[in-house]
Amino acid sequence: MDRYLLRQVVPPFSIALGVVMAALLLERLLVLFNLLAANGSSMKTFFALLSDLIPHYLGLALPAAMCVSVFSVIRRMSANHEIDALMASGVSIFRICQPFVLTGAIFGFLAFSLYGFIQPYARYDYRSAFYFASHAGWTPHLQSKMFALSDDIVLTAENVDHAGSRMWNVFIRDGTDKAHVRFISAQKGYLFNPADGSNIRLDLVDGTVITDSQDKPPTITSFSRTTRMISTKGKLDTEAYRKRGETERELTVPELYYGIRYGNPTISHSYMIAELNFRLARTAAIPFIPILACALAGVRKRQKNNPGLAIAAITLVGFDHTLQMGMSFVANMHMSPLLVIWLPTLVFSLICVGVLIRQAGGLRILLEQGPALPPRQLSADGLPRRMMEHQA
Repeated sequence: MDRYLLRQVVPPFSIALGVVMAALLLERLLVLFNLLAANGSSMKTFFALLSDLIPHYLGLALPAAMCVSVFSVIRRMSANHEIDALMASGVSIFRICQPFVLTGAIFGFLAFSLYGFIQPYARYDYRSAFYFASHAGWTPHLQSKMFALSDDIVLTAENVDHAGSRMWNVFIRDGTDKAHVRFISAQKGYLFNPADGSNIRLDLVDGTVITDSQDKPPTITSFSRTTRMISTKGKLDTEAYRKRGETERELTVPELYYGIRYGNPTISHSYMIAELNFRLARTAAIPFIPILACALAGVRKRQKNNPGLAIAAITLVGFDHTLQMGMSFVANMHMSPLLVIWLPTLVFSLICVGVLIRQAGGLRILLEQGPALPPRQLSADGLPRRMMEHQA
């Protein structure tokens, strides 16, 4: 029976996980596309940022996909009277829910690894990659009638398009040579920013160069086309971005515990306590999600619509927002995490178990029920042997 139930839950879980991940990533994908298009970045940068976002949204999508998949399986079995057949043979709803709860416990362990270790590194990598994508030199940020600086070069243009790569009415002040200052004007200009990070190439068309020397009169030179290489060294390197761990969300669980015990000069003590308890509470609540789904998925006789999935979604969203609000209270108002984080977690767990007990018929039915039949009492096609003998 356990194998049968788990085989039934795998396809809807995969579909639900993919749909929820796509829905969560869609808005952020549009932001990334706009950023990379404006900055002229490559698709390699896009996929790097996308891979850093997956752990964060996977932590949100995993509980939702598990709830939807368990709900859909139990509802289908209830509509097809499979649940009635199992319960008639002595298999209680608690025994039916058991493999889902064990699966939820395994997912809880995976979520602890995700919340406690993978997400902090992924969050820092995303912020670092986003920073470099947004500040990968001044070329992508060149706009009309705005000045761009690089070392001793000042550049501006009347009109700019193509993400800063094509310019009209260009003016450049080149002071790289201390003895000579060049003022360059051109009708058109083209910027080429190589993907390998080498020097930027600037092509100018139909312009004039005025060279101002300290001890000589200025000279004027006209040109139809010229090329200038602009060095990008010294602008940004791998050390330009801050180190990981300046915010509590970038710390792993052991690092949070160490910071709470011995202190962290850059992060408030209350923020670390709030973050640690928030992660642990979210992990502890995951095994109870299949219980809630099993309890709300049952279809009553002659009932066409079942609002159980909507109720489960509202419950999960409300619980998550309650935990976030509790984390804010602990961080900013120094309230006890036992009151505003763990008490809602306990209430959520009791509600899940209470709804399942009510679905089973109440505590009286629970106390009167005998032990459930072991899985070997089922036939090869999944029907209880006692039911088959009764039908015969």
